[in-house]
Amino acid sequence: MIGRMASWFRARSIHPGVATAFAGLVILFIVVLCQFYIPGKGMSYLISFGGLQESSRLSKLRKVDHHILQLSGGYDAQYYVQIAMDPSLRNTQLRNAVDSLAYRGRRILTPAVAYLTGLGQPDWIVQAYAVQNGICWLVLAAVLLHWFPPRNWNNFFRWAGVLFSFGLCVSVRYSLIDGPSLLLIAVGVLLLEKKRGWSATAVLALAGLAKETNLLAAAGLAPDLPADRRSAWRSALRLMLVAAPLVLWLIYLTRTVGSVADAGQRNFHLPFVGYVHKWHEVLDSFSDLSMGNLGPLWGLLMLISLTVQFLFLVLRPDWNRAWWRIGMSYALLMVFLGDAVWEGFPGASSRVLLPMQLAFNVMVPPGRWWAAVLLLGNLTFFNAYSVLQSPPGDGYELNGNSALLYADDGRFVEVHYLSGWHLIEKSPTDFWCWSSGTAALALYNPQSYPMLMRLRFNLSVAGERSVQLRLNGREIWQVRQAEANVVTVTLSSLEFLPGENRIDLVTDVPPQVVGNDPRLLAFKLHNLRIDLKRKQP
Repeated sequence: MIGRMASWFRARSIHPGVATAFAGLVILFIVVLCQFYIPGKGMSYLISFGGLQESSRLSKLRKVDHHILQLSGGYDAQYYVQIAMDPSLRNTQLRNAVDSLAYRGRRILTPAVAYLTGLGQPDWIVQAYAVQNGICWLVLAAVLLHWFPPRNWNNFFRWAGVLFSFGLCVSVRYSLIDGPSLLLIAVGVLLLEKKRGWSATAVLALAGLAKETNLLAAAGLAPDLPADRRSAWRSALRLMLVAAPLVLWLIYLTRTVGSVADAGQRNFHLPFVGYVHKWHEVLDSFSDLSMGNLGPLWGLLMLISLTVQFLFLVLRPDWNRAWWRIGMSYALLMVFLGDAVWEGFPGASSRVLLPMQLAFNVMVPPGRWWAAVLLLGNLTFFNAYSVLQSPPGDGYELNGNSALLYADDGRFVEVHYLSGWHLIEKSPTDFWCWSSGTAALALYNPQSYPMLMRLRFNLSVAGERSVQLRLNGREIWQVRQAEANVVTVTLSSLEFLPGENRIDLVTDVPPQVVGNDPRLLAFKLHNLRIDLKRKQP
């Protein structure tokens, strides 16, 4: 049996160890993706619904049980999944639910696919949209074997460099349109290299409906040089056909929602202005670099990678390769990207320019002398884990006997962060939440009797301040604390009354900015643990 397997690998020039590494990373990705599943809410955590947008959402979405990031504005996918509820865009609630319906509505493909695979059912649509990127990642992993077969470790690094690039991992983590877009472009080039030009045209035309900048990939359909008249006319026809579906959709969109001229606020700028601003932002923030704030490092790795990819494509032109033409089109796009795409750590540019990275990985010649260039062009591989970490949880750990945690009627103890908090954050071993000033939590006791509980947590502050903890309006603890100190707190034998209980953390000093963090911060509640001990005697 083993001998037959070895012969099978040799016949296909497959290295068994490399093939095992390929399979191992695919399995790792599936395991990582599954950790985002939340019982009762499915994979909706990946969409990042913001609690601050709840009142403006479609009524049919509000009836679906989905994960909501409290006190957050959420992220882009929350708008696209609402478009998926009605891809015709005729639902009048969409104008209020989507931040820019004309801008988002242009990118209709992924919402339409979610609507079809979800059979028009809102709860199924949410789940279909959430897993769409993960499925596209798996298909892309198979498609990339065309250029990076498992024959050597060099191909493994190229393959993994694309699939675990920061840009693609962000697309998966936040259910964005960049991952499906890259898959369509890769399939289009694959068909083109197999001399199936009209099929490639159809796929790239479909890609234009996923994201308008995907039309840049139509450069792959340009004729090789020197081109005869017949080839030139055929390529011109294909280019027009690629643009046709998006043009027709824009006409429909104009009649349905109005002007579609919105290019996205601050998405474009004069040549290299946004790029230079990003370098300034990264270098200026390095003074705040720490294990708890690796954003400046991730930004630097991204800038180095994109710069190397750009320079390689510019300095080694190869017009007769479709990937070079596509990569160069996105290199030109990089020149004009505005601050909205570059800003933040590490920024959206790495996912916007994913086709340039794939073109780079295909084009870099093999050999040890090119290994350093290949490595520098794929540095964002090393910060992919920062995106695909498991959900931060609910910001607390609840312990106790099940008889205390669950009432006979099925209700259970609940803990909610109320006003005054930023998003919950975590590291591999800890979790915490910064406040924006005085803040509160609600604890719900479903039992008919009071219980005794213990609170355990650490507290640190921004600037010297006092923090006072009140349980149901009664002060039970306070501290005067300097910024450099961390206080470890244990409060035992606290009365947990039936129904809702409220914990207020009151501070006497306004919040302030710390370093380059743009948020206003007051104090950090670290590793909150709530232990239910017993019924109150």
